[in-house]
Amino acid sequence: MFDAVQKTLFNGIKLITIKKDTQISALHFGIKVGSMYELPQENGMSHFIEHMLFKGTKKRDNEKLNRDLENLGGEYNAYTDNTSTVYSITSLGEELEKSIEIMSDMIINPEFNVEELEKERNVILSEIRSNKDDIEQLSFMQINKIGFKNSSLRYDICGSEKNVTRFTREDLVEFYNRYYLPNNCFISVVSPYEHEKVINIILRYLKNWKPKSIELKNIVVENNFPCKKIFYKRDIEQSSIMFLFTCYGLDKKQELALRILSYKLGESPNSILFRKLREENGFGYDIYTDLDLTEYVKTLYIYATVNEENIQEAIDIILSCIEHIKEEKIIFDKDSIITMKKALKTSIAFTLDDSTDIGNYVITQSMDEQSIFKFNDDIKEMENIKDSHIYEVARKVLNNPTIYILKSSK
Repeated sequence: MFDAVQKTLFNGIKLITIKKDTQISALHFGIKVGSMYELPQENGMSHFIEHMLFKGTKKRDNEKLNRDLENLGGEYNAYTDNTSTVYSITSLGEELEKSIEIMSDMIINPEFNVEELEKERNVILSEIRSNKDDIEQLSFMQINKIGFKNSSLRYDICGSEKNVTRFTREDLVEFYNRYYLPNNCFISVVSPYEHEKVINIILRYLKNWKPKSIELKNIVVENNFPCKKIFYKRDIEQSSIMFLFTCYGLDKKQELALRILSYKLGESPNSILFRKLREENGFGYDIYTDLDLTEYVKTLYIYATVNEENIQEAIDIILSCIEHIKEEKIIFDKDSIITMKKALKTSIAFTLDDSTDIGNYVITQSMDEQSIFKFNDDIKEMENIKDSHIYEVARKVLNNPTIYILKSSK
């Protein structure tokens, strides 16, 4: 469904080039390191380094680097998640080589200027505090802390205030040198240009980047710890409820069935939980499910905001909906399954239409050691999903939840 070439370069870089009829180029650099590869005392380093790569290189100070990025006339961004750190530039096709030159300079020549580091430390501390002020972000952080005992999922990707406050330049440089290597780097380029032209540009700027041996930390895979805990926060008007389930050990058909179940349970505008909690009872505004099937993560969350007096009734409704699905009292008829399949196909089509989304999708697949054409298999396999598969996966996954409740402390 797109013209792609995958190639491992001589120094270990895993490169995906996609030729597309477009005026846009989308460049993504991914480093396979995120919060799950950090030791507890390192928690937050991947995210801190992501920030620092925009603060200057050995060739460009902070002002020049950001001016050069701005002069591309496009968009540039980065994110850190549980298993990776990804940097991106989207610009006109004619700016591709300049984008590659700038990004290469950022990745292989960061300066870690001490003055800029101290400024960025304060920025990250502010980000951590802002997340604590946001009840949605806070809810995700807190349920992971109570839901996992050993998994790195219990730690915030941004790190703790204690860790971020004490990280030194030497700490960050040592961590950077350990993981920012060509044999731990993944690149995707979506552009109108021939594959060989793009490969030659990449080699022009990255041929001197030397590989080294790398040892990634063993990741602890852990099912959620079933419990129910109440937390309190001052100066909030709404309470929040969260459920956490883990879904390790599913085969591909079961994961597809779970995607359909998650959509019908809480992702669609006409979902089961939306109708029960909001439309029928008027309990809250925000109600949704969040499913992450990334390798090592495999989590399903249910999130809802409600008035404090409705907390227990809302929990009872959520549990009742889950049981009714498992008991097949909620019917997934042929038409509703077709609609859910269409919605998933639509999300794939949106991705394929957007150069930036395609680039991010294929680099994520590559870092997860999955086929970049997996969506083709998913579309075909989805036609074989029946209501029995949805009920089966519901009975397998929707058990022993971690339940988190946030109330106002008055």
